[in-house]
Amino acid sequence: MLKVISVPTPAFLAAFLAAVIGLTIHLQTALAEAGYYAEHPFGTDTRYALDADETATGRWFEKNGEDFSAQQARHLAMLKWFKDRPRDKAIGFCIYTVDKGILKLTAQCFPLLPKEPKTITLEVQRGGHSGKGDGKWQAIQQQAVQYPGWSAHFRVENWDHSVDTPYRVRLGELATFTGLIRKDASAKDSITVASTSCNSPYDETQYERAELVKNLRALDPDLVFFAGDQSYHHDEHTYGWLQHGVQFAELLKDRPTVCLLDDHDYGHGNLWGESGKASKGTKGATDGGFMYPASFVNMVERCQTSHLPDPYDATSIKQNIGVYYTSLNVGGVSFALLEDRKFKSAPLGNIPEMGPRPDHIKDPTYDRKSVDAPGLKLLGKRQLDFLEHWATDWTGAQMKAALSQTAFCGAVHLHGRKSNRLLADLDSNGWPQSGRNKALHILRKARASHLCGDQHLAVVVKHGIDGYRDGPITFTNPALVNTIYGRWWWPKDEKAGGGDKIDSPLPWTGDYEDGFGNKITMLAYANPNHAHGGDLRNNRGSRGDGFGIARFNKKTGKITFECYPRFWGGKSAAEVQYKGWPLSFHTSENDGRKPIAHFPVTKLPDANMVVALINDDSGKTVYCHRTSQKSFSAPVYTKGSYTLMAGKSTADRVIARKSF
Repeated sequence: MLKVISVPTPAFLAAFLAAVIGLTIHLQTALAEAGYYAEHPFGTDTRYALDADETATGRWFEKNGEDFSAQQARHLAMLKWFKDRPRDKAIGFCIYTVDKGILKLTAQCFPLLPKEPKTITLEVQRGGHSGKGDGKWQAIQQQAVQYPGWSAHFRVENWDHSVDTPYRVRLGELATFTGLIRKDASAKDSITVASTSCNSPYDETQYERAELVKNLRALDPDLVFFAGDQSYHHDEHTYGWLQHGVQFAELLKDRPTVCLLDDHDYGHGNLWGESGKASKGTKGATDGGFMYPASFVNMVERCQTSHLPDPYDATSIKQNIGVYYTSLNVGGVSFALLEDRKFKSAPLGNIPEMGPRPDHIKDPTYDRKSVDAPGLKLLGKRQLDFLEHWATDWTGAQMKAALSQTAFCGAVHLHGRKSNRLLADLDSNGWPQSGRNKALHILRKARASHLCGDQHLAVVVKHGIDGYRDGPITFTNPALVNTIYGRWWWPKDEKAGGGDKIDSPLPWTGDYEDGFGNKITMLAYANPNHAHGGDLRNNRGSRGDGFGIARFNKKTGKITFECYPRFWGGKSAAEVQYKGWPLSFHTSENDGRKPIAHFPVTKLPDANMVVALINDDSGKTVYCHRTSQKSFSAPVYTKGSYTLMAGKSTADRVIARKSF
């Protein structure tokens, strides 16, 4: 007798799966609900834990001035903003990226009330933007709002990146937020990046960035890059992050965004991560590590970086703190995302103190080599391994650039006020010098440009590694709001630098050494109006704040850096750039080494190949980049035996060998 086996229908399986997912979300929410209003979610072991996120944790909606022992007015202003927020706008903003077919999106909520929903649904409108579909909203995923932090995080695989797709996130029936996931920009010849950092709230328009956002939207960047210091509120990260996101919501909702975290985001004045150790906060945390509890650090990173592509190596560091360094491809330009504070060595205890604080050097007689002590780290080994891999993997990439928090040099003389001249600032990536050179060696291999922030002063510098002008070019963006710590490029002798003259209207360009002895060539700088000294709040029109634009032309290899003031008035974009900008150069200029010889002209298997030169004696890659030519005469920079390789995405085929 045959036994009939009943096979579930696809519809039944789909319904069953949806029920399981729904039950899982419900259980997650129920479990989280019990802890949504924990008074001290970061523990009570340190004063930093007790202070952390006070206005957004516990029963925040019942708190008043009596709940805060210090800075009562500040906390009350934060609470008022939370409490006055219309509940149909309880979702403040969304940020996203798409990479390798994976959409990652974060929906950031304001603190929620007990009876409000704690689950967010991501919906898309298939064909709604193109007019080829029915335009109906389709729910594709649900996620619980995480506490502390009040954020929900979505990861959608097999994303169709060939079309513009409207999205909506829905917090039950309470609130919605809509935006657009842009289609892949690879068909465009030029990819535009808005480069920004240091969004100080200490200005006359604390909650407003309307003019700034309008100007940025007019330039229509394909990628928005925040290099760090999105929040200056230290212990009140949820408030600071919401403040930042709401200000820029209209810009972020419909284009990919990168956020890197700098010191103020973590609640520090400066940060030396020391692989995640716990800092005692000694002398401004110059003992290294993180002052706030690991759970606070992880919350900050979860809110600001969960939407980034998956980390290259997600292994946690000390205290079980996460990492997020990774890469992102936008329209054929590959960006390396460096969290360049995470592994960096601290100054206290590693070098002698030679200034008013352990990280500032003022003694002009100090031995520069003495601070570059053996064993000190800038990027950790894991980050360097990632960079090496990124430099040689050209899958889907025509050009490359690195994004980091701060600059690989000290291109600043005056700090905070006219009288405060520093010789060297250990908070920059100019120190330790050996670590700086390791990073620049790898960027040079890939002919990668570099964008960063942190310094509050817009500069374009061509790095020197072994000699002047042999390294990559960096654009340090200006502070978005430059009211609390202006900086100036101001050589003491007020003379132009050495080397071939730079074609610039600015007087102090050319070859210099920074306070660590690093070789730099200054190409452009945008000093605040010096007559106003340190108080830049009264210097609205000429305090040097604003943002950068970087344009990567994949067809020609041309890179253009533009630098705009924050306030344009009624002028057009072409009229308002800072003096010395725009600057344009070819991507090949990111490697300024002078060849001693060349391989004979070699025919390549195809056009648009990746070429790499390998030093046979050391096994190291000398360079690896894409060329649009069908033949290639490989440059060689030192004597030795070499192998020239080529391939479509990686250089995996031997083309020629030769000794010089």
